Amino acid sequence: MTDLNVGVLGTGAVGEAIATRLIEVGYDVVMGSRDAANPKAVAWAERTGGRAGTFADAAAHGSLLFNATPGGASLDVLRSAGDLTGKVLADISNDLTSAAVKPVAAGLQAAFPSLKVVKTLNTVNCDVMVRPDLLSQPHTMFVAGDDAVAKAQVRTVLTKFGWPEDDVLDLGGIDKAFAMEQYVPLWIAVWGAKRDLRFNLRVVS
Repeated sequence: MTDLNVGVLGTGAVGEAIATRLIEVGYDVVMGSRDAANPKAVAWAERTGGRAGTFADAAAHGSLLFNATPGGASLDVLRSAGDLTGKVLADISNDLTSAAVKPVAAGLQAAFPSLKVVKTLNTVNCDVMVRPDLLSQPHTMFVAGDDAVAKAQVRTVLTKFGWPEDDVLDLGGIDKAFAMEQYVPLWIAVWGAKRDLRFNLRVVS
């Protein structure tokens, strides 16, 4: 296992966008799902040169993991992923299973105290996650987590995706992740008003 080995948990549009971009910027990626023969993951692997496997395969492959599963399922996914001790998890999920926003990242950190959870990227569409230059002006991405080294590792990936260092705002500990997750209803409202998924906000002072 090297610093360039990354596991991506989830095969949906977000997982595919993240995994594909990781390969483009030089990482060795395993995309994990419940079934190693998942057709979407296998097709992705054939297109990109990545590999498909189970959640446990992806977790074993990378010291850095991306959680691209629905927030309501994320806890069960991590429970099936094997030994996560010392790994860094970039949690980009949101729990949209009910009208009320539910916290995800803080719950994952509490359930897996030896895992280093960093919340990021959940406040934008998956296209913007991996290609921030799709937007016409500078805009802000957030990170939150308790481990400074883990946050630095995730910020390195964001930089490779194209996020300028000055546009990544550290909100503090993992307790701030819920603030990011609570933004989602506003994001949905803006999407409805603009009829365009590719947008973001900018923090100015």
